[in-house]
Amino acid sequence: MDTVLVVGNGESRLNLDISSFQDSYDVIGCNAIHRETQTDHLVCCDKRMVEEAIISPNTEHTKIWVRPDWYRYFRKIKKDKRINLVPVLPYTGESKQDDPIHWGSGPYAVLLGANMYSTIMLVGFDLYGINGKINNVYKNTKNYHSSDANAVDYSYWVYQISKVFQNYPDKEFIIWNNPNWTLPNSWKLKNVHLQILSEKVA
Repeated sequence: MDTVLVVGNGESRLNLDISSFQDSYDVIGCNAIHRETQTDHLVCCDKRMVEEAIISPNTEHTKIWVRPDWYRYFRKIKKDKRINLVPVLPYTGESKQDDPIHWGSGPYAVLLGANMYSTIMLVGFDLYGINGKINNVYKNTKNYHSSDANAVDYSYWVYQISKVFQNYPDKEFIIWNNPNWTLPNSWKLKNVHLQILSEKVA
């Protein structure tokens, strides 16, 4: 397959059955998506998320991608062969957003997709909060904020994912979201296309 579906955990994907796409595409997921379905790849930047993922019944055949510190621990010490190291950033920069330690699972999942596939479809990358509150399908569950928590600052996600788009100009990125969702200005590039989620990912 040369097309991948990269799944973020924004609430725009709540009505999508991710498993229904797995016959057509490889799937890269983030963090707790293993609670609901199997994915080909799973990106977990937080140690708690890795610990949860490795004991999940849905990750037996999943490649789990982690930061260098967790790679050394889970792959070298725990001997878990599912554990892989997240890709190296395709550029260097001097701002805080350019430091790999400040890259989260979402941007790394997009980067992983760009490293391995020609067409990268993104769903659930909502960025923005909902009425100023957190936007995440797993809110109010273990390892996640409660629904009354303030929305996360999305500026890092916008900046870092734009860097992936910019550094892979020959790759096609298709972003699926709701009709009222706003594409960030820095994402308005020739290789980035916005599609309406109600038209169904296809």
